[in-house]
Formats: sequence, C-alpha cells, structure tokens
Amino acid sequence: MTGAARNVLVVGHARRPDTVAAARRVISALTDAGLRAVLPADDEEHSIALDAGPLLTLGEDVEVGDIELAVVLGGDGTILRAAELVRDGTAPILGINMGHVGFLAEIDPDVLDDAMRRVIDCDYDVEERMALHVAVHDADDAVAYETFALNEATVEKAARERMMEVVIEIDGRPLSSFGCDGVVVSTPTGSTAYNFSAGGPVIWPTVEAIAVVPLSAHALFAKPLVVGPEVTVAIEVLTRTYGNGILWADGRRSHDLPPGARVVVRRSDTPVRLARLHPAAFGDRLVRKFRLPVTGWRGPATEGAE
Repeated sequence: MTGAARNVLVVGHARRPDTVAAARRVISALTDAGLRAVLPADDEEHSIALDAGPLLTLGEDVEVGDIELAVVLGGDGTILRAAELVRDGTAPILGINMGHVGFLAEIDPDVLDDAMRRVIDCDYDVEERMALHVAVHDADDAVAYETFALNEATVEKAARERMMEVVIEIDGRPLSSFGCDGVVVSTPTGSTAYNFSAGGPVIWPTVEAIAVVPLSAHALFAKPLVVGPEVTVAIEVLTRTYGNGILWADGRRSHDLPPGARVVVRRSDTPVRLARLHPAAFGDRLVRKFRLPVTGWRGPATEGAE
C-alpha cells in the first residue's frame, strides 16, 4: 500500500448475527482493497472480528483524527454511538440500516457490496448536520457537566410520581415556567426522533433551527417552539422541585440535575458529518421511513400539458 494509510472505523451491534455477518463483509471488502479496518475499543465489539484476521483498535492502534470514514451497521442508536466515537475527529458517518426505521442510515444491507465499492473509491458526498452543545450549571453557576447532542437534549423528571418545575429561558430572558414531565430541545436531525413523538414539528435538515418541546406540561402556554440556530435555550430546574431531574443527551449520556440546576443549550461549533451515497429529497425519506400514505398523488403538471 502506497501513501498514507486509509483507516475506516467499523461499528456494529455485536449481539445481532445479521449485523456481525454484514460487518465481516465490510471488513473483508476493506482489507481486500488495501484499507485498514478499525474497531472500537470494546471487547464485545471484537467478536465481529472472528475469522476476519488481525484488526486495529481505535484509540490504541489508530487515533480518531486518522479515521477517514466510519461505517456503521445498525439502527439510529448505533449511529449515535458512532457519532460519539468520532466526535474529536473529522470522519463522516455512513449508516447501513440493520434496525427498524433507521432514519439516520443512508442505505439498506441489500446494496452493501456496491456501497463498499463507493467507499473504497471515495465516491460519496458529505453532509454536515447541526449539533447541540449542552452544559449543566450548578446553583453557583459553575459548569458541572458538558456534552453534545446530534438529536436532542432532554431534561426529564427523575421521580415518576411527581412532576418537575422548570422555567424556560430564551437568549437570557425568561419565557414561561410550568410543571411538566420534562423538556426536549431538538436539532432538525432529531426532529424525527423524540421531538416527533412528543408532538414537536418535523424540521427539514436544510432549515437551521432548534425546537423546544415541553413534555406533559401543566400550563396554558407550553406549546412547542422553533427558534433560530444562534439562539441560546436554558432550562432551569426550580428549587421548589421535589427531588432531582436528569439530563439525557441523545438518550445515551446522562447527568443528574438537582433543584437549582440550569441546563444551557446552544448550537455546537462542531457539526456531525454524514456520508451520503444517494442524495434524495427529505420528503421522500419521510415517506419511505414512516411509510406515509401518498396514494392518489397526481403530481405537478408537466410543461406543455393541456
């Protein structure tokens, strides 16, 4: 192999036989073409490598900054995990849907071989998706925790039997306080995830915006909001709240929120990069992934038609 080594991270759900088999096909295609397959530093993940020959480990043999691309086999949860793994690098993520909806995934496994050919030839586009920077401030306004989110940051009650009391702040000004089960702050990418289930709007990825959706709020004015991408949203857990709340980032990373804690969410300076093989209209993706009914659609009249 000449020139700089080409390292491709392979991330898969190691407990699913179909995913393991597909991951081994990916690894075989990469190594046959002279690329280097890299696996996360996870003992369970290395069960994928059986019969695939010696492989490299992320963070031990190859640093994240030297990863060219991440090939992810699984559903949206696995893709969100991959976004964590490559966060400190620049590698785009190519999702191969091995789950159910797989809204973030680019392709299905039946075209895996063609996809790998295009990966080897660097024949793909890169789409940048807005991410969120999330910071938890304690009662003394010191930053106690920081993370990012591709889909959403969610402030939720920790005690099932009681609601939490919060106040929403937009760009340093209070908007409304109410009791609720929580608040979802979502990116356009996450608008089809928890935000969607909570009654928030679907936002086209080309629209840079942040959605704020209260969960089961006890208030007259607690409707979903859509604010600009440069707006800072803060959620304060009021001191009269009984017990702790909890912050979830993408449903994967959590941090306890005692009364008086303040969660500040703004646009991250670092987007998440997705590899795209087949650019398609977002509306088409909605129809396909959610199986929306479009029977009877006539479409626009063709030019010159009577």
